[in-house]
Amino acid sequence: MIVALLNQKGGVGKTTLALHIAGEWARQGKRVIVIDADPQGSALDWSEQRSREALPRLFGVVGLARDTLHREAPELARDADHVVIDGPPRVAGLMRSALLAADVVLIPALPSPFDGWASAEMLKLLDEARIFRPQLVARFALNRCGARTVIARETAAALAEHDPPVLAARIGQRVVFADAARTGRLAAEIGANSSAAREITALSAEIEGLMP
Repeated sequence: MIVALLNQKGGVGKTTLALHIAGEWARQGKRVIVIDADPQGSALDWSEQRSREALPRLFGVVGLARDTLHREAPELARDADHVVIDGPPRVAGLMRSALLAADVVLIPALPSPFDGWASAEMLKLLDEARIFRPQLVARFALNRCGARTVIARETAAALAEHDPPVLAARIGQRVVFADAARTGRLAAEIGANSSAAREITALSAEIEGLMP
């Protein structure tokens, strides 16, 4: 399965989610490759930091920020159970290529009406991709949700009737994710029984369940 995390809006946590979803699947014994399709290379930076910290390699991270991604990703997928694409912000050609490569598209969004409005361009690209890939599965994923906040509930309710709909699993606003990014670790490595680790487990399981 090839999963692409895409949103033209920056700051929604694409890289954090991509790495943690990949890490969760790798911890379950699956072969996983992360494609860093963001010219900023944040996933590659995380992988290099992990190496500097002498931490065990959980999955490979490959830099592939070019619009031939839809041809190269399936080749990488032959040697993996799952490929996770960390997509770029506001690079339409590269985003189109990632959409054509993917089986499942996740659109990370913050619990804010502004994020829903900002996704209009992303949804237009998704509609274009479905002309060529009608079987393409897409979901919103709510990230950085404050605990039991009204705006998170209202955003989830609004997206529940949206196309694409929103995943049931949500990721909270947690300091541990910033610590994980800084140290080349996963939230589960910092706190195996933490709320963050449980949320990532639930999210990863729900994503796997999208494929027939």
